[in-house]
Amino acid sequence: MRWPGPPARTPRRRGRPARQRLLIGAALAALIVAPWCATGIGGAAPAIGSSSGSGAGSGSGSSDPAAGTIGRAVDDFYRAPDPLPAGAPGAVIRSSPFTLKLSVPGHDGPLPGRATRIMYRSNDTNDAPVAVTGTYLEPALAWRGPGSRPLIAVAPGTQGQGHQCAPSKTLGELVHYTGPFDLWFTSYEVLTAYTFLMQGMAVVMTDYYGFTDNTVHDYVNRLSGAHAVLDSIRAANALTGTRPRAVIAGYSEGGNAAAAAAELQSQYAPELDLIGSYVGAPPADLRAMLDHSQVIDGVVPGLGGLAPGLVGYVLNGLIADYPQVGPVLYAALSPAGRAMLKSVAHTCVAELAVSTTFREITRYTAAGRPLDRIIDESPEVARVLDAQRIGRLRPAAPVLIAAGANDDVVPYSQVRQLAADWCGHGAVVQLDRTAWLPTLLPSFAVDHGLEMLPALAQAVGWIGQRLLGKPAPTNCAALP
Repeated sequence: MRWPGPPARTPRRRGRPARQRLLIGAALAALIVAPWCATGIGGAAPAIGSSSGSGAGSGSGSSDPAAGTIGRAVDDFYRAPDPLPAGAPGAVIRSSPFTLKLSVPGHDGPLPGRATRIMYRSNDTNDAPVAVTGTYLEPALAWRGPGSRPLIAVAPGTQGQGHQCAPSKTLGELVHYTGPFDLWFTSYEVLTAYTFLMQGMAVVMTDYYGFTDNTVHDYVNRLSGAHAVLDSIRAANALTGTRPRAVIAGYSEGGNAAAAAAELQSQYAPELDLIGSYVGAPPADLRAMLDHSQVIDGVVPGLGGLAPGLVGYVLNGLIADYPQVGPVLYAALSPAGRAMLKSVAHTCVAELAVSTTFREITRYTAAGRPLDRIIDESPEVARVLDAQRIGRLRPAAPVLIAAGANDDVVPYSQVRQLAADWCGHGAVVQLDRTAWLPTLLPSFAVDHGLEMLPALAQAVGWIGQRLLGKPAPTNCAALP
């Protein structure tokens, strides 16, 4: 695959978009074709810096007699040592090779690359040292662009709060199923990761904090997510012994973490050679999300949206990170609400949707009180939610923000406000607004999901230009 390069100055200016479509099309083809291939070909590929014997993941329900042993080995990987070994944020605690289930044999190894599961040191939202897991992906294809091979830090979108949903687990599975509704496939973030791998770029993908034993994933937490992403770059550098140019890329929950990492990098990880960040559909204002998201509130009176249970993910994370708000939040919930929090803590997002779809959010609150009223009546809850607001710091490296005008999960007005805030701080920001996608099944997250594809296409070209050293564009003077 040839490096896309800059747009031609001849009439053939359509070459770069065509190549972007080819790259993303090839990644989609991998999703379709690979399940029909012998997905176990070649066993676990050797990994850089492997320091643990833990095996690869395995889909649930396998008839392989060794599946139980393999599954236990994977589970053992996620047991963080106590106490943590000494080291700085990003220090690798352990690593283990595994086979990507969506891969095909190639001349020099599996395509699109070799995978290594990693556990590394990071800091939680209270700046305490914690163990975080993730995946490092070494591409099979050579890097044909200028300089050394770059690293893309992919911040994954919403996978779930259950430990079985961690991308570093699901990338090693085709299907995960535990009855009656816990059905999950290999992480959809293969679309993002494989798009970059097929250009010869290395990829590191954090799971975020909360996927090791006895921890809770603090969904869309600003500091925790930013630390996990930035420390994943440090961990990849430690694993490979390199310090490449790095780019952060994320959509949805990943857009939240990517945005937080972009504005915190100069303070938290100034030594990184970060040349840009792609921030897709970022929920940058958590309170506004809880008040004005169709996927939570729905569009039909009396019915909620596809996933009001996302509120449960948020509240579980807040209670785990800020115990002082726990009594207030529990008191504000109905018995059904408290049961929902307990239930969704163990789900991937598909099961969450099945179990909470169409239910009004007031079903889960005491006396049917709206969420904004609960927040207004508790200064401590309001303070904690306000601390999650992104946009108060200036990203040091250029940023591409991409979102859909008709997004039914993250309102476009919130995304534009983030761009305006960053522009006001003097950041180099390009806001890309997709207006041509029609509104389809509002409150079902369809519009949000579809926008991921044109946003990724924009990101591929934008990142390519940053790697070529081209000046980053900005439309701060006239945001769409």
